[in-house]
Amino acid sequence: MTQSDGDKTPLQAGLYLVATPIGNLKDVSPRALEILSTCDLIACEDTRTSAKLLNHYDLHKPLVSYHDHNEIQQAQVLADKIQSGQAVALISDAGTPTISDPGFRIVRECQKRQLHVSPIPGPSAVLAALSASGLPSDSFTYTGFLPAKSAARKRFFEDIKNAPRTHVLFESNHRILKFLDDFLEVLGSNRVLCVARELTKMHETIFSGPAGQIVEQVKSRSQKGEFVVVIAPADFEL
Repeated sequence: MTQSDGDKTPLQAGLYLVATPIGNLKDVSPRALEILSTCDLIACEDTRTSAKLLNHYDLHKPLVSYHDHNEIQQAQVLADKIQSGQAVALISDAGTPTISDPGFRIVRECQKRQLHVSPIPGPSAVLAALSASGLPSDSFTYTGFLPAKSAARKRFFEDIKNAPRTHVLFESNHRILKFLDDFLEVLGSNRVLCVARELTKMHETIFSGPAGQIVEQVKSRSQKGEFVVVIAPADFEL
């Protein structure tokens, strides 16, 4: 077990899912910093990206890569370390681990072995966009990224044409305009949606309203950065 430098409280061996900032480094929680400073090992999606956060807060712990291409093997390795008594923190490049980011397999492996798993909540692009959208948030579905093919996107839009709840999705800057074109074709210009870009960052933009209006606003601005799209229920009106 690891002990903190201050009160020497032991950190229980286990897996700690630590949410990290989605853009603004000030959004990291005190508890997240405490875990990252007292764990034995930090597993991260990209060591170069995570180093920016860790160096900013003068945190120096052993790092190991844990990403889409190695997580099957690394899940076993990390679970073995936890089983041997280590505290392992898992972070993604931004936001909450396992939410459209690696982490599912190590969590599942730890649960199978009945090892301690603890979430350290914090920033989430999904909840940040939803909370600022002005769209119904009492019932929503998170879908992640849609397929890259236009036909598959259109099928998804057809499926939610009469949906009674809000949908939250991610989209890349390379596909956002094609995404919106398909949206207009299937769901029409009056369907209400919100498009959020670069949340918590310097060039943050959040547009919410009828799709026809929002698409023009998005097209008139830069499409660089990360996008979150929130789609209102079928019967929602402003």
